[in-house]
Amino acid sequence: MEKAENHEAVSVYRLDPEDQEALLLEQKECVLNWCTQDEWPMGVIHSYIYRKGSIWITAGAHRHRVSALRRNPKSSVVITSKGTSLQAGKSITIKGRAVIHESPEIKAWFYPELANALRSTPEEVAAFESMLDSPLRIIIEVTPEKWITYDGAKMRDHAQGTLDPARLSKPLESDAVRLQRERQRRNLNDE
Repeated sequence: MEKAENHEAVSVYRLDPEDQEALLLEQKECVLNWCTQDEWPMGVIHSYIYRKGSIWITAGAHRHRVSALRRNPKSSVVITSKGTSLQAGKSITIKGRAVIHESPEIKAWFYPELANALRSTPEEVAAFESMLDSPLRIIIEVTPEKWITYDGAKMRDHAQGTLDPARLSKPLESDAVRLQRERQRRNLNDE
């Protein structure tokens, strides 16, 4: 098997679909990112669940991120495999649009789902669900428009020459075009 020589072209190490799904469902924390009114990017760690093809988060309606997402729903979510059974080195970045939900129907569905995902015993689940059920609480749904995934285990195995080349993804434009353009701009040879 071939050994990786170019350690800058990492778009070929995307997560396999089953690993992506497993990570989305197993991990319970993400970073939610948005832009402030003065265009500064910001992010905070949130508990989340992945359901119905979206990332679901809750926060108090008075939080700056909520008014920022109402003004500009363009956002991103970053999830890492650290602390999961998938082990460290895998990640997902989602570019998406946020929708703020306040309906009783969505709260009735979401609160039990989140509580069951984050707590162990029926007593803990009930207490957490009760705590969430506040008139000031909103639900943020981030619907993915673009996925960026990375599997560090594939890169490691490729560097060692033990990765089946069939597991490599097709390079994205960043590696197929922009990397070459940057190498030329810096007068680096094509080795």
